[in-house]
Amino acid sequence: MLFNSLIFLAFAAIFFALWPFANRWTNARLAYLVVASFIFYGWWDWRFLFLIIASGLLDFVSGLGMFRYPPWKRFFLVLSIFGNLGSLAAFKYSGFLAENFDALFAKAGFVTNLATNIPDFMLILPVGISFYTFQSMSYTLDIYRGELKPTKNILHFFAYLSMFPQLVAGPIVRAKDMLPQLLVTHRSTEEERFSGLRLVTQGFFKKVVIADNLAPAVNAAFSATELAPSTLYWWLVITAFAFQIYCDFSGYSDIACGLARWMGYDFAVNFNNPYIATSLKEFWTRWHISLSTWFRDYLYIPLGGNHSGTVRTYCNILVTMLVSGLWHGAAWTFIAWGGIHAFFTCVERMTDWPSFLKRVPLGRLLASIVILMQVWVAWVFFRAESFSQAIEIVKIMFSFSGHGGASLGWDAEFFLTIAVLTELCIYFKVFASFKSRFLFHHRLEPIFLSFLIAICVFFRGPGSEFIYFQF
Repeated sequence: MLFNSLIFLAFAAIFFALWPFANRWTNARLAYLVVASFIFYGWWDWRFLFLIIASGLLDFVSGLGMFRYPPWKRFFLVLSIFGNLGSLAAFKYSGFLAENFDALFAKAGFVTNLATNIPDFMLILPVGISFYTFQSMSYTLDIYRGELKPTKNILHFFAYLSMFPQLVAGPIVRAKDMLPQLLVTHRSTEEERFSGLRLVTQGFFKKVVIADNLAPAVNAAFSATELAPSTLYWWLVITAFAFQIYCDFSGYSDIACGLARWMGYDFAVNFNNPYIATSLKEFWTRWHISLSTWFRDYLYIPLGGNHSGTVRTYCNILVTMLVSGLWHGAAWTFIAWGGIHAFFTCVERMTDWPSFLKRVPLGRLLASIVILMQVWVAWVFFRAESFSQAIEIVKIMFSFSGHGGASLGWDAEFFLTIAVLTELCIYFKVFASFKSRFLFHHRLEPIFLSFLIAICVFFRGPGSEFIYFQF
């Protein structure tokens, strides 16, 4: 069920109409959330409900086991991790692994045909499996660390795990943050409902107006039989994709946070204008914050973080970013995307070049431009149809060739201009005084939100799934 679909609008209308009645009693509220979330998720394919239920039951039992039988804590943790990663590997990586093993054995002169023998149902990627798997694992990991006590109420656990606003594309909510909220009978205030409306409206604007209007030009560029030989064209395409994926994903997060706010719950901010960062370290504190902090807390720090010597620190960064790339997709392009970020991050840490650059005139702006170039190059591999296509595009981007047209079409360029100007205004803090003086005073903001809603209705692009549904 897509947020940008009529069926979801009908679903949300029914859900929130009945929510005040279900919200009166704890178990009624939890049961209502679970049933509604299962309907939401099962709308794609009801068979995959069994997968999320099995994953949840495994972690629910493992959490109780660790609490009741402390000597067996490690066993239950291993059971949880292997169960979750096993299902993730089976559905998301089995085809990728089989194809690569087939190719490897073929070079050695053996015919294995592993890829052709994978059952068809394992080649269908369950929507949001990477998100709810990581969310469920954080529950058992926190219990193992002694940072969380397990819930004995299975409805309480599944209301946390399957809550529909963030179920399929995040943000990844931590159990220690969400479980206490679910036990409180909290009726949203007028201020919370209005702030929720603000988040939902800006989320839809980002998705249906910006991202969906940029998508056709980006898709056309990457699906062309021959790559356009123009440097400027490909920098424009990658800029368009950078804002497409940012507005698409942050738009989903905004809508999810807004829906939660209407229920009286708070999700942590998942995006904080990442393209104004002046270092890669800062970029990763602004982009997909719930995932980057997940990898920091459950992978990078347990590996030793930056407290185990210089070489070990760089190795930890490399492992974390490569795993992050693999999390996003079963393809060498995603692994390369993670590797590029790891390389640039290590160089930045080794030289501390952003600090030196910021000391010169316009240094902060120059640092931001360099970071954007690094991020843009990495986006090429993230979006490319194949590794070889990504290499060719990067070659063209740095060949400084002027052959071929450099236009994305007036409509894509118009909406790209809006996205870029918005980020520039944020970068130079143009909105700060404007918001405080005019926009959020008295009756002006409702008028502004009504204007945004009208734009979403009349200037929406071709409807499409959210990009991160594939992860």
